[in-house]
Amino acid sequence: MPFDEAAETERQMFMTLLGSEESKAQRHIFFAERAARKVPDMPAGVKPRPVARAAVIGAGTMGQGIAMSLANAGIPVTLIDTTDEALARGRANIEATYRSSAARGNLAPEEAEKRTELIRGATALEAVSDADLIIEAVFEEMRLKKSIFRELDRLTAPGAVLATNTSTLDVDAIAAETARPGDVLGMHFFSPANIMKLLEIVRGKATAFDALKTAMDVGQHMGKVGVISGVCDGFIGNRMLHKRSTEVERLMIEGALPQEIDAAVLEFGFPMGPCAMGDLAGLDVGWRIRKERGTKAPISDALCEEGRYGQKTDKGYFLYETGSRVPRPDPEVDALIVATSKRLGVTRRAIDKQEIVERMVYPMINEGARILEEGIAMRPGDIDVVWVYGYGWPVARGGPMYYADRVGLAEIAARLNHYAGQVGDESLAPAPLLARLAADAKGFGSLSQEA
Repeated sequence: MPFDEAAETERQMFMTLLGSEESKAQRHIFFAERAARKVPDMPAGVKPRPVARAAVIGAGTMGQGIAMSLANAGIPVTLIDTTDEALARGRANIEATYRSSAARGNLAPEEAEKRTELIRGATALEAVSDADLIIEAVFEEMRLKKSIFRELDRLTAPGAVLATNTSTLDVDAIAAETARPGDVLGMHFFSPANIMKLLEIVRGKATAFDALKTAMDVGQHMGKVGVISGVCDGFIGNRMLHKRSTEVERLMIEGALPQEIDAAVLEFGFPMGPCAMGDLAGLDVGWRIRKERGTKAPISDALCEEGRYGQKTDKGYFLYETGSRVPRPDPEVDALIVATSKRLGVTRRAIDKQEIVERMVYPMINEGARILEEGIAMRPGDIDVVWVYGYGWPVARGGPMYYADRVGLAEIAARLNHYAGQVGDESLAPAPLLARLAADAKGFGSLSQEA
């Protein structure tokens, strides 16, 4: 085109994009991410505590990633585990990761070496004594975490921030094991911790403002997007995810197959479907939690009983070729699902993509409304940031609470009532906040405006 004509065409294209739903959604996330850094009740002038050195307890996959995140921010870190073998394995993985980054050109070789040298190892918990920030990243077992925090209370210097990487457990109960609950909070990283940007910072009822500020500041230096959550089972992200997991199981029993559920969720915009995500994380993780809580998931439990844990065993909901992460439908799983429906007396039916998406998304939005009403999340945008940066929510749809406003809360409330009656689960009925906003023809965005 002639230059002037091309410039005008470019401008017209820009204006079309500017008014698009995708543009509006991404601008919402841009501002929500920045708003998440603000704590309304924090007094002016609160400063973070100095962090000259950190310690990470647990040299497993999560501990390795957290140690690398700290080293990437230039913070010297002591990685602690109980045996020389576990420590050597952790350090070898860290060194291999940095070497790989250097080989790909993502990191200068000298920078990779520098970061590696910032991480030292130890097998005695006493090595935390010179750390200003200690992050516990051991198994998700309350008795173990409590015992570690009792020791940390004794071994660390006054004023050291004591953080737990728990993804579900009660941070206040952990803090109560110390004589200084004001120093205790949650720093929930997402795996792989050196890659994933989200950091849920869990504020206990006694957490001091300067301890909270320290976690926020360190998170920002690590390149993380920090979101503050109150204390509850699963915090913001996993609490909502649990609602989706419940619906996955129900949909399969009612008539859907894993590949059909995942296809609908992928079409919605997620990079991975819930069944493939379960295979990646390991189906045995949820199985162990259910056994401890005395709850059941007939299909997932049956898969685990057959040793189908996901990618780690080359079979879960899907089949995986050795060394491949590409999921392939498995006729054996389809047969197991059909047999489970029959055993439970359920007549299977065809379920369309719209119903699958609504049942994947609307119960999570409903739980988000409860999280807001309980004060677990400070703003609707905080929930959106958690889901975009931690769970792969498509940024072009702006996060679950933003998406709810675009659909309309009256429509979502009506569909939730429909599904509550269909499956006989009153917990699917609209949460009081959602119902109230829908009745007033308002959206979740109005809460931010009122604040």
